[in-house]
This record gives sequence, C-alpha cells and structure tokens, in this order.
Amino acid sequence: MSIEILPVTGLPEVKPGDDLAALLSGADLRDGDIVVITSKIVSKAEGRVRRAPDRTAAIEEETERVVARRGDTVISQTRHGFVMAAAGVDASNTEPGTVLLLPEDSDASANRIRAALPVAAGVIISDTFGRPWRHGLTDVAIGVSGVTPLADFRGGDDTHGNPLQATVTALADEIAAAAELVKGKLSGVPVAIVRGLPHLVLSGDGPGVRPLIRPADEDLFRYGSRDVVFARRTIRAFSADPVDPGAVRRAVEAGIAAPAPHHTTPWRFVLLESPEVRVKLLDAMRDAWIDDLRGDGFTEESIAKRVRRGDVLRNAPYLVVPCLVMEGSHTYRDERRNASEREMFIVATGAGVENFLIQLAVEGLGSAWVSSTMFCRPVVREILDLPSTWDPMGCVAVGHAAEPPRDRAPRDAADFILTR
Repeated sequence: MSIEILPVTGLPEVKPGDDLAALLSGADLRDGDIVVITSKIVSKAEGRVRRAPDRTAAIEEETERVVARRGDTVISQTRHGFVMAAAGVDASNTEPGTVLLLPEDSDASANRIRAALPVAAGVIISDTFGRPWRHGLTDVAIGVSGVTPLADFRGGDDTHGNPLQATVTALADEIAAAAELVKGKLSGVPVAIVRGLPHLVLSGDGPGVRPLIRPADEDLFRYGSRDVVFARRTIRAFSADPVDPGAVRRAVEAGIAAPAPHHTTPWRFVLLESPEVRVKLLDAMRDAWIDDLRGDGFTEESIAKRVRRGDVLRNAPYLVVPCLVMEGSHTYRDERRNASEREMFIVATGAGVENFLIQLAVEGLGSAWVSSTMFCRPVVREILDLPSTWDPMGCVAVGHAAEPPRDRAPRDAADFILTR
C-alpha cells in the first residue's frame, strides 16, 4: 500500500461566507481521497472571527474549564471536549487585532463540505495541539466526516501471538498529522489531499470526531494543576462498587505530606476495611449520640432526624478515621500558650485531611468528612482499640459517587480577601 499526500495550492484568502467546497472545485479530487482542511479557514468561512486587542476575553468565553495555567499560558477544555492551549483561540494567520475561534461544530462543518464535494471523499478538519510530556506541536482531527476515526485492535493477536488489550489507533489524527507535512505553518497551504486510503472512507458521515475524545471518567490524567483542588467534592451517596485499598493508601501518602509544626507528624489514619468493625463503630457512636441528645433535652423526633444525618457513613463502603497526635508538641507553663500549641496541631491535622480528600478525588473516589467521632471520642478509642493519645478528628466516608455532585455554589474570592 502506498499513500500520496498532495498540497492544494492557489487557494484565495478565505472570507466569511465563502463556500469551501466550491473553492476546492479546481483540485484534483478522486473517489476515495481524504481532504484535510486546516480549521482556520473553516473558522474564517463561518465567520468565527472576533475583533480583540488580545486573546484573553475570547479564551474565557470559549473555555469550559481551565485545566492548567502558568503565567500567560492557559490549557483549557472547550465545550467541544477538546483540551488544548488557549481554548483553540488563535491570533496567527488572521488580520492584526482579530482572533479566530474554533468552528462551532467541526463535525457538522466537515459534513457540509463533504456533501458538496463532486466525488466520494472523506473530510477531516485539523487543528494544532501540544502533547503532554512531548515537545513540539502536531495536527490532530477536530472534525471528521466520512472517515473511520479509530482502528480498534483489541481482542486480536500480534505477530507473536500475544493478545492485544489496549491497542486503539487514532487513524483520523494520524491522517491529519501526515497532511500537515505538506501544508506547513508558513507556506499558506491550508488544504491537503491524502490519497491511498479508500478503505477508510465511509459511504455516510460516520461517527465524527467524538470517538477520539476520551470520556472524563476514563481519563487517568483528568485533572490539571488548576483542577486538582476543585476535584474534591463532598459525596453523600455512594454506589456499591468496592474501594481499592491501594488508592486509599496513596491518599494517605498525600495526607502526610501536609505542613506541621516543629517538624512533627501529627496525623494518623485508621482504615476501617472490615464491614463488621464499621457496623460496630457506627452502632456504638449512634447510641452515644442518642444518649447525649436525650441528656440535652431533644425530642425523640429531633433525635431521629439528627441520627439520620449519619447515614452517609453507614452507606459508605469504606471509612477512615483521621486522628491527631500531639507527639513532639511543646509544653509551656502558660495555659494560653499550651492552647495555642494544640491549635497549631489541629490546623496541621486539617491540612493533612484536606490533602487526603483531594488525593481521593484524583484517584476517582468520592468522600465526605463528617465530624461525628469528635463528639464521642472515648467510644471511638474503645471500639477501635486506639491509644489514649490518639484524638479522632471526624470520620471520612469513602466510595464511588452514585451520581454526579451538584454544582458548587458560586463564590468570588474577593469576598474573602482583606487587603492592608
């Protein structure tokens, strides 16, 4: 099999409203060809041009979420699902003072162009992406019509008879990158024809680019540096899926990386992996709460309502009890200073728990930090057989979220800042 990659030269400057298929009427197109079109000219033809002194406002408008930010560089996820620099907003190859946005729907754009071509060809709309852990840029497909986007070899065997378990080739991306070899960034050639792959050209539009976009729940690197802290959400409904104990232990590693006073290690994490121990602890805590609430004069109806709040712990498949230890703390003659010393250790414990919760989220686990154990510490120590110096600081419910968490309430950081 041989492949030809042919530049389409002599195209005029594309303007809003231009018919790209008509502009290609003079090209040597044949049945079975694949036409690769740079997204810039599609954006220009569709009027996706904005007057802007810089790209900042346009990037914000096109961004679904910020994945990472360093200085002026922003890696964002667009509403199309692409994770790319500057949400695909481009200030190159356009008039000064303007920027280009990605097409509204690149698959739909590719479908329209393909339908108007005089031959049975496929169409790929390409754009330039950076790649994690690699220097340099390459073109990938952001819109596909009439082309098989992926080749799935899973379930087959290699030449040595080894089963293929993870081999899925991004055909549309490979074709887009190959076409860029003759288009180039500075040559002014926005279209190329890839010939020799008729077996990849479909009779209909096909699935488009969607199969190339990895769903968030399958992405091991879903969270960029901007996302990590916000990945932690309080989850109160868990599925029946089991929790990987290794993931919890990795979260503990993150927890004990928190800052602490006097170079101490004030954190201990009690992992309740036995269902019998979890039930025994929760039953004893419930009885202790009921006794306390009755002693405080609460009605039975109010007590029942408050006890039900502990259901998040009872329904979780895994529990963790973070504990504070004061080893390495200083003792002073002044009780005020002793109280401050303890507060320092409490703050450090909270930092450790927050690290722990964030890493659970990165591991794909939901959590809820409930302060319940702090109201019955002697009971918790007895049931879990903890040293008297271990101070339970709540209980963390861990599991896989049964449903997506609700959106966060909007908060403006300026409301929480005081400048002097």
